[in-house]
Amino acid sequence: MTHSPPGERAPKGAVRPLHTGMTEIELIWIEKRLEHWIRFGRIAGERIVSRKTRIVTFRPDAIIAFVRWSANDYGTIHSRIDIVRAVRTGEAYTTVPFVRPGGELLLSIQGWSKVQRALELIDAIEAADLDPCEVAPDHWRHAHNRLSSGEPVRAYTAERHQAWLKRKALGQ
Repeated sequence: MTHSPPGERAPKGAVRPLHTGMTEIELIWIEKRLEHWIRFGRIAGERIVSRKTRIVTFRPDAIIAFVRWSANDYGTIHSRIDIVRAVRTGEAYTTVPFVRPGGELLLSIQGWSKVQRALELIDAIEAADLDPCEVAPDHWRHAHNRLSSGEPVRAYTAERHQAWLKRKALGQ
């Protein structure tokens, strides 16, 4: 299939490129059945598709926590949290369901008890008056590894955050 440049009319049968420089996440809410939501992340735009579906967009380098949960008549059948960094055009990325094109995967946890623990980590960061969008990516990788192995996660403190901000400033 052929692609047409942005702003030009696509020939019949052509597909527009999915990546416009922004990362899109499809949010679905079917109460008590299927729920996708953003736990944190700075939303740059939003498009309502239907009463139950909307698409939110994020600028490159945004850090986003995306939670997915589904259930049937007998209870939860799937729960997952992904913390991703929105990629820039041309960067390599990992595909994540409902995230277009994908992102740099910092944390990916499945199973309600582990997802709940990840949500508690986010709550603790916010309780320390820190913005989870600004947390060092290495902390999310650390949390992923520790949660995956059932080990305790090292707390993200104001001191660690200050060290991250200094390290980040040196790299820019």
